[in-house]
Amino acid sequence: MSSSRKALAIVLAAGEGTRMKSDTPKVLHQVAGRSMLAHVLAAVAEAGVETIAVVVGPGREDVTAEALKRAPHAQTFVQAERLGTAHAVLAARAAIAAGCDDLLVLFADTPLVTGATIRALREALAAGAGVAALGFSAADPFGYGRLLQDEAGRLVAIREEKDASAAERAIRLCNAGLMAIDGAAAADWLGQIGNSNAKGEFYLTDIVEIARACGREARVVVADETEVLGVNDRIQLAQAEAVAQNRLRRAAMAAGVTMIAPETVFLSADTVLGRDVTIEPHVVIGPGVSIADKAVIHAFSHLEGASVGQGATIGPFARLRPGAALAEAAKVGNFVEIKNANVAKGAKVNHLTYIGDADIGANANIGAGTITCNYDGFFKYRTEIGENAFIGSNSALVAPVKIGAGAYVGSGSVVTKDVRGDALVVARGRQMEKAGWAASFRAIQAERKAAAKKS
Repeated sequence: MSSSRKALAIVLAAGEGTRMKSDTPKVLHQVAGRSMLAHVLAAVAEAGVETIAVVVGPGREDVTAEALKRAPHAQTFVQAERLGTAHAVLAARAAIAAGCDDLLVLFADTPLVTGATIRALREALAAGAGVAALGFSAADPFGYGRLLQDEAGRLVAIREEKDASAAERAIRLCNAGLMAIDGAAAADWLGQIGNSNAKGEFYLTDIVEIARACGREARVVVADETEVLGVNDRIQLAQAEAVAQNRLRRAAMAAGVTMIAPETVFLSADTVLGRDVTIEPHVVIGPGVSIADKAVIHAFSHLEGASVGQGATIGPFARLRPGAALAEAAKVGNFVEIKNANVAKGAKVNHLTYIGDADIGANANIGAGTITCNYDGFFKYRTEIGENAFIGSNSALVAPVKIGAGAYVGSGSVVTKDVRGDALVVARGRQMEKAGWAASFRAIQAERKAAAKKS
């Protein structure tokens, strides 16, 4: 396909998705940590399509905002009434009028479509087709439009289930909805579509017969059924999630990641994993995570918005929240939470600790039960811990505070002032001992208890 061909992708995102039973628009529901609309826009970009129009419903500023966040140069158009797919496409008639070689129609609730499939549709147009429809062989074709072909395999028509004959309903090659149309003829052909059908809607699928009547050929591009899964309810959303996760896991393992029990690991669409990374069972990786070569993520850990350096180890049972940045060979152990903090090379935060809004120097050691007290109910403050510093167990560092390089903080301390480098600070109540007090206390209490029983 020539790189000089200009393409326009129209992404239909106006459906409310009432079957989702949600206040969130259907296309903003997430698969692998990314909205369905964002998945489709990413596939469009992967296919090399730069001109994008997104059709949204009235009052859907949230959908518009997501579209422009993911594709800043996209145009958005409002479909005020829902009168069928062709009507939805024509909501973007201004974009169509600007001209293109390939007009692509995609659906924002079909999040698993790939850039390769979009390119295949474009290639069919480049080879001379006037229309290319995406099809799939359905395990159960009920409810889908059928792709009718002649003896030579050319697409003759697309028949909706309600308008199909018994013989046509027996066909298993079904319409996925996605379509490519010759951009030079698109406006004319779309204008010829009527609504003489069982639902009284303007079906985009009628464009196949219109193109053929104009002497142009229509072709079918076949995709796997899982790729064209449309999401209309929470059940199908879960099915799409399962497919997406399987894709992500397989891609990660093929690139050199070890997953001991891959079916228990959940990734995000933007997860970046280096070579020789090991991920143990029951790990959840949310959006915005990068993990460098040879890092180990132990079981039952949760990461989001974090970066993990080469050879670092996380968990088990660790949580990295947004802004957590671990350098090479850093260690975060069990029941540790890190948020908006930098942990430098070789530093250790081994267990039972909260580090928030902090900078931890190289090779520092943070003892069990340590917390950075970073929030006063109104504002957040940072804690700075120098390299090679040692923070004793069960210490509270009240921010803003700085612990100098090489300093020691005695266990159980509540540190409210800066500590100089290589100093020892102990900030706790003075220990007092009374010899024999415990034995005397037990005797008195036993005597009182016995007296209470007699009375």
